[in-house]
Amino acid sequence: MAGSKTIKIKQVGSPIRRPESQRKILIGLGLNKMHKVVERQDTPEVRGAVAKIPHLVEIVD
Repeated sequence: MAGSKTIKIKQVGSPIRRPESQRKILIGLGLNKMHKVVERQDTPEVRGAVAKIPHLVEIVD
């Protein structure tokens, strides 16, 4: 898809002592290390995943 929007997501929290479902969301987004940044397409699915773990990730410009 040419011209599709993307967002950059940075992991800022550790999955240690977090529920398994939150760990799986991080892995699904492609995050596994602190301060790692990934670029994903800006879809409702990705936005929903980020909304479920706002304490572990942030959207960077």
